[in-house]
Amino acid sequence: MDLRINQPLWLLLLVPILMYFIWTWRKDKKIFRIEGKVVFFIRLLAIFCLVLSLTNPYLLLPIKEEQVLFLVDRSASVQGTDQQVVEWIEKSLSSRKVSHLVGVYTFAEDFQTEVALTSGELNLPAFSPMKVPGNTNIARALQLSTGIIEPNKATRIVLFSDGLETSGSVADELVKIAGGNVTIDVVQLERIVSEDVAVTSFETPPIAFEGEQQQLNVKLEATTDTKGELLLYQNDQLISREQVSLEKGANSFTFRNASTGEGLLKYEVQIIVPGDGLIENNKLTSVTNVESSPKVLVVTHDGKHSNIPTVIDQAAIQTDVIDATALPFDLSNYLAYDAIIFDNVPGHEVGEQKMTVIEQAVKNFGVGFMMVGGKNSFGLGGYFKTPIEKLLPVEMEIKGKHQLPTLGLVIVIDRSGSMSGSKFEYAKEAAARSVEMLREGDTLGFIAFDDRPWEIIEAAPLSNKEEALDTILSVGVGGGTEIYPGLALAYERLAPLKLQRKHVILLTDGQSYTNSDYQTLIEEGAKDNITISTVAVGQDADRRLLESLAEMGAGTFYDVADESTIPAIMATETAMISRTYIEDNPFYPIIYGDPTWTSLFADGVPQMNAYIATTPKQTASVIAESEKEDPVLVEWMYGLGRTIAFTSDSTGEWSGDFARWKNWGDFWNTAVSRLLPAYSEVPFMIQKANDGSYTVTDPSGKSSFIEVAVVNEKGEVLPVTTEPLAPGKSRVTIDSEPGLVFFRVSNEQDAVYQAGISIPYSEEYKLQKPNTSKLELIASRTGGKVLTDASEAFRPIHLVSSEKQPIQQELVLPAILLFFIDITIRRFGFRQLLAPLYRTKKELIETVTATSNVEKLVKEKKKR
Repeated sequence: MDLRINQPLWLLLLVPILMYFIWTWRKDKKIFRIEGKVVFFIRLLAIFCLVLSLTNPYLLLPIKEEQVLFLVDRSASVQGTDQQVVEWIEKSLSSRKVSHLVGVYTFAEDFQTEVALTSGELNLPAFSPMKVPGNTNIARALQLSTGIIEPNKATRIVLFSDGLETSGSVADELVKIAGGNVTIDVVQLERIVSEDVAVTSFETPPIAFEGEQQQLNVKLEATTDTKGELLLYQNDQLISREQVSLEKGANSFTFRNASTGEGLLKYEVQIIVPGDGLIENNKLTSVTNVESSPKVLVVTHDGKHSNIPTVIDQAAIQTDVIDATALPFDLSNYLAYDAIIFDNVPGHEVGEQKMTVIEQAVKNFGVGFMMVGGKNSFGLGGYFKTPIEKLLPVEMEIKGKHQLPTLGLVIVIDRSGSMSGSKFEYAKEAAARSVEMLREGDTLGFIAFDDRPWEIIEAAPLSNKEEALDTILSVGVGGGTEIYPGLALAYERLAPLKLQRKHVILLTDGQSYTNSDYQTLIEEGAKDNITISTVAVGQDADRRLLESLAEMGAGTFYDVADESTIPAIMATETAMISRTYIEDNPFYPIIYGDPTWTSLFADGVPQMNAYIATTPKQTASVIAESEKEDPVLVEWMYGLGRTIAFTSDSTGEWSGDFARWKNWGDFWNTAVSRLLPAYSEVPFMIQKANDGSYTVTDPSGKSSFIEVAVVNEKGEVLPVTTEPLAPGKSRVTIDSEPGLVFFRVSNEQDAVYQAGISIPYSEEYKLQKPNTSKLELIASRTGGKVLTDASEAFRPIHLVSSEKQPIQQELVLPAILLFFIDITIRRFGFRQLLAPLYRTKKELIETVTATSNVEKLVKEKKKR
């Protein structure tokens, strides 16, 4: 036990107090009576207790309990060591004492509890899987471990690791731990892998020209002599397959390839070896920027021919034409083009995922985008509330200028168990998007069915969209599949309504248990002007039935392979029945704005036959509009890319005399030139640092500030941390999975640079030996040791383990009692203070005397 104080400066008060008491004693001690001397020392003791209590004193009481934490590295670099660790811990527990609290925790990038700190019996379960084994953060694991323990108890952390940290800095964490109440012992681990081959390096030229022979260098590391297959891909297309023999250690291979593409080309190398220990380190990606003339991608639908490539200048602009179903999913494929044109393409053939990637290509990398009208485009194409609508200068919704028909819509959706997961979520999102397209007062009904119908929203005029949306999105799945009752209920609800248009949308992924008379139902509904469209989702849907229902009900049948296209299909259907989108009265467009466009019409404006009605966005530039003030040609900037909406078509059916106009070719060449990236490109330098971050530098020195955006192949914007290091220089840290990412770097002068960066697999998957020196550093800095014997984990911990016991109140209470005694003595004197004692003594004497007299009388009586 030890007495300590927290605020010793308060003891200085004793100096003037003692001086005063000494002076008083010397001055008055001759006249002090006994009572005065007692009061003097009582008062001195009381004041001492009060001053001492001000210092916040406490006692250090020894603690016998000690804490031992087993902290186990479970990252990929120590794969296969779990059983070895469990056996080591179980063996060490035989040396455990009653006073030991024990806990087991595991870590990689994250941290998790296997057995919480306990004084009871330890039954070690099988380790739970790690969520993120691709990184090792020893520093964070130690930080969280020291937060779990009781800091006043002596603690030993037994760290099982190979010392290979890929994030964080354990050296910085040791500064906080060293000198405290924690020691760290280490047990060295090593990955158990019998055979493994890793791609350690893949280099391609950063810049090349089309047709140039590019040298591609691959380096492999093998743990043993073996054979494998080396694959090389360009933009996800296999261009080389080669059988290779590998020797133990380093191996190098060289490919030569003449590129036929332009823009950012993604190369990927992959090694396939039977029985390979780790597949995560078997591939790497690299990027080459191939420079050439501008390239435009024209997208069509259903194999139809596009007139656009035939009228633009083929000598100056290269054009690729593909069907919408062949659009790629990866961002790198879009960055090979300077502009993308959708020529009458329906949204459900594209899908939300591809739309998202295209939006990122436009926004962050300056790829131009143009949508051309037709019966499958804009609102009729199902682009309402999609990423494509977001980037276009027009909205699909028609606002306020058109006489719209009265409408009744009932959505019938399969909620059976087979629809669970993403199918049903997309279906609900699609229904919600349809509701958003309806006007207040349109009639809406929503029926979900399994083995019986559930009328979620009764068919009635729509008064509260938010409430309807919440209701639809809250529906769950369950049960079997019985289509007819739900469909019959929809027809029953729509039949008596007095509306200009009545429509049912049926969506299912299954087949009815029973056969019913669908033909009679639909024919009777047709008498009440009810139409029906059907959507078949997945391979198990009854396509024959659904296609016949749509045909009998004067609607459309949709066969869905990609679930993400369901919202676009529903939006298309709602648009077709709820709005009069096609304006087909011949007119002469009114031309405005930019001289680049107006100069084409110096000799007059040709007549146009038709267009799709849309609404221009607030900051868009309307170049041409109809007599009804609907936009026909509109453009704006979306991020770094320019986008154009042309609401007529490219065939001449809608564009009328425009297609026979002498400037028709110039019209399209002007559109393409407007779409091409217009920013000035500055060759920023991007270099990877040892800690995994990237240093972005403007070598020209013209930039004061640098802005960086990073997008992955799926079009997802990645979290970026930017730290300015100097004018025109920043450190960038990104959170990304291995693969290809794209940097968009810009400055305050609107200079832009884009580059593809390959994110390699984690250092965890490299073939490397344990970092013994780091493990020794951890142990030595904290007073621990490198363990080889399991029993040493519970050896005595040579640290002071104690608990603070505050005694401030224990000092204040005696001081108060002493002051009361002081006052009593000075007021009444010792006699009054001790009167109770005197009175008790006197009564005792009297009692004893009385008892003695009685005894004498008794004895005298007995004698007689």
